[in-house]
Amino acid sequence: MNGMPQRCTSRSTPRPLRRAVTIVTVPLLLAGGGLVGGGGVFAGAAVAAERQPAPGAERADVWLARESFVMGTLLRLEVAAPTRAAAAEASEHALAAVHRLDGLLSTWDGSAEMARLNAASAGSSAAVSAALLALLLEAEVWSKRTGRAFEPAVGPLIDAWELRGEGRVPDGAALRAALRAVRAGVTLDAAAGTLTRNDPAGWIDTGAFGKGAALAAAADALRTAGVADAVLDFGGQIMALGRPADGGGWRVPVAHPRHRHQAVGELLLRDVSAATSGASERFIEVDGQRYGHLLDPRTGQPVPAWGSVTVVAADPLAADALSTALFVLGPRAGMAWARDREDVAVLFLEDTPRGLVPHWNPAMERWLTRTIQTERTLR
Repeated sequence: MNGMPQRCTSRSTPRPLRRAVTIVTVPLLLAGGGLVGGGGVFAGAAVAAERQPAPGAERADVWLARESFVMGTLLRLEVAAPTRAAAAEASEHALAAVHRLDGLLSTWDGSAEMARLNAASAGSSAAVSAALLALLLEAEVWSKRTGRAFEPAVGPLIDAWELRGEGRVPDGAALRAALRAVRAGVTLDAAAGTLTRNDPAGWIDTGAFGKGAALAAAADALRTAGVADAVLDFGGQIMALGRPADGGGWRVPVAHPRHRHQAVGELLLRDVSAATSGASERFIEVDGQRYGHLLDPRTGQPVPAWGSVTVVAADPLAADALSTALFVLGPRAGMAWARDREDVAVLFLEDTPRGLVPHWNPAMERWLTRTIQTERTLR
C-alpha cells in the first residue's frame, strides 16, 4: 500500500438564511469562514448555499455553524436541526467522530495507532484495530483500481524528498532505494488483523485518504443523530448532506488551478463529497526550483503542475483518494480511467499555454450548474 500527501480546497461563507431559519455560531471553537480551496481548486464563497425561501416551504430549522482545527487543517460544519440544542449535540457527535479518526490515522502524533504501526519493527506482524484495518483495506482497493497511482505506502518517497522538512532533491541511489521500499510495501492480513512493514524504510501516509475517511465518519454521526441537512468543509474537501434552506443543493464554486480566488465554474451538490487535487500552492523549493508536493509513486518524481482535478463521489474516502490518483495520472490517462464510470464524477482543468482547458466525464454533468469558463472568456 502507499499514500499521497493531502490536497487543498476552500472554506465557505454561507449567505443569509430566510426568516424561517435561524443560524447560530457556537463560539467555543474557532470563528470565521473562508474559501474552499486547499490546493487552490475551489473558489469564491466556496460552500455558499442559496438560502432564498422555496415557494411553499415551511422549514423552520436552526442552522448551527462550528469550526475546529483537526488533522492539521480547519473543519467547518453547518448543521440543521429542529432546535439549537439538537444541532449542537449532533455537531458534537460529528466532531468527536473526526477526532477519533485522527487518533487512528495521524502519522504526526506518536500516540496515534497509525503512527505506532509505522514505527513497528520491520518484518514483524503488528495487531491492527478493526476500525483502522477496514480503512486501510478500503484505501488498498482504490490503490489497486488506479494502478498504484494512489499509493498509501508512499512514505519512503516523502522522506527521500524531505516533504515534511525543508525539501531536497534525492540523488539516483536514494530515489531507487525509496522506490524499492515503496514497492516492498506493507502487508495487510485481514484474517489475522495484522500489518507487516516489509522494509525498514517503509511506512504508510494517510494524507490522501484521511480527510475523506473522517468526513465519512462525521456524516454517519450526523445521520445517526437525525440530521438530514448539513454541509462540512474539511480543508477544502466538501461533504454535502441533504439540502440548504431553499430546498435545492449546496453551491460550490470551482476555482482556477492557479488563481484559487477566481471561480471558473460551479457545482450543485447533494449527498456527495467533492475533493480536489492540484500542485499550484503546496510545494518545496530547492536551489530556486519548485517541486510539487504530490509524488508519482510509480516513478518517485513530483507530479507537474498541469492544472487540477475535482472528484465527486458518494464516498468521501473514494473522492479523497481518487483526486490524488487522477492528478497523478494526468488529464489524458485520468480521463481514460474515469470516462465510463457512473459512480465517480471527474472534472479536469488543464492549464495550457493557450489557456484553461476543461474536460469532464458524463457522470460530472449532473453536478455542473455553470459552464466552465476558459481564460479567454474570463478576460
